[in-house]
Amino acid sequence: MKDLELIEKLCNARGASGFEDEVLEIAREYCKDFADFDEDSMRNLYIKPRFNKGGRAVLMLDAHSDEVGFMVQAIKPDGTLRFIPIGGWNEKSLPSSKVQIYTKTGYISGVIGAMPPHLMTAEQRNAPLSYNNLFIDIGAVNDKQAVEFGVEVGAPVVPLSPFEYDKRHGVMQGKAFDDRLGVAAMLITMNKLKDMPLNLDIVGVVSSQEEVGERGIAAAMYRVKPAAAICFEGCPADDTSAPSYMVQDALRGGVMLRHMDATVICTPRFTAYTRKVAAENNIKVQMAVRSGGGNNGAYIISANGGTPVIVSGIPVRYIHTFNGIAVMEDVESNVNLGVALCKSLTEKIIKEF
Repeated sequence: MKDLELIEKLCNARGASGFEDEVLEIAREYCKDFADFDEDSMRNLYIKPRFNKGGRAVLMLDAHSDEVGFMVQAIKPDGTLRFIPIGGWNEKSLPSSKVQIYTKTGYISGVIGAMPPHLMTAEQRNAPLSYNNLFIDIGAVNDKQAVEFGVEVGAPVVPLSPFEYDKRHGVMQGKAFDDRLGVAAMLITMNKLKDMPLNLDIVGVVSSQEEVGERGIAAAMYRVKPAAAICFEGCPADDTSAPSYMVQDALRGGVMLRHMDATVICTPRFTAYTRKVAAENNIKVQMAVRSGGGNNGAYIISANGGTPVIVSGIPVRYIHTFNGIAVMEDVESNVNLGVALCKSLTEKIIKEF
């Protein structure tokens, strides 16, 4: 499976938090020739390369499989669906967006309702958006027909935003770039390592439920107990929204290596070591200090008595909306950095973090 094909499959896969199965199937298929697998009841997938020697310190490569989505909360008498968010959304982006709703016979499409301006009162035009007045329309005319469509309370919902790639400019558009681009970078990194001499054993974790509070990684850390960890993430690009002096995550800027966000101060010595390795390998890195956001690193760093962690980020414009924009060269920078770190790290170096 080629890198672009992997990315397209991962981004098009339906996998709201708690319902990540399609993503895991793709990861298994990609890694089957060089790794064995375990999976737990939270839908964490543990990828164990056959090139590991055992008895050595473990470096964990983590990327979360889930995407922000929704869940059907109720079926209204008029056949529309009341829903609630899974993860954090920019609610202003929701009206008129197309979605996919799970049924036992497959996903069906729907639209998040948006009232035409012809029918809106002045009060409705100025009213703030709320999940209380949003709904999903699947074309049913009453609740009985909605049930006949196969919709049930508790059904997961994700955007209907097919992946697109502009080969000439290396530009990707689509959904779930947080964190399917991170998953792709992690899997490609592991594939590239299979013929290289390493001083550590590597375990890849495709972790679940990050978007609802870093839940899956808690179980994963208990099982893997790594000496150190790299989180591959899709991170909010700010080059179209911040003043120039505050741009810290720009498209074509390479890896976004963060000092901190609202949940974690990444291990400073590990961060400094990573910058050194990036410079030695001519890998572009941009440093970020965030006042908001969060990621699996927040749990990793305090688990098992403290675990050194860095976050290797891929810039994504318009993250947590229905359509993100990213570029292939930034994915490649993250892969190159992941490979370089895995080759250079030793147990002795990690203990100095």
